[in-house]
Amino acid sequence: MNVSVKVFAHLRERLGFSEQALELPDGATVGDAWTRLTGETSVPRHVLCAVNLEYVAVDTRLDDGDELAFFPPVTGG
Repeated sequence: MNVSVKVFAHLRERLGFSEQALELPDGATVGDAWTRLTGETSVPRHVLCAVNLEYVAVDTRLDDGDELAFFPPVTGG
């Protein structure tokens, strides 16, 4: 399956892209996508995840065509 991955803020600089297509096996989760992108075995606690504009847990299964986003917590004042 193919998903579109977007990363924001310092993650964009760290990973070297802002948007990328990613091919994953059927049944892959948000955490699997993170591992494929970074080589890390788990998503850091401070990184938020969203699928199709809704916050999700790292064990959420992805579907073909999903838009996956990783970003740091938003703060404001």
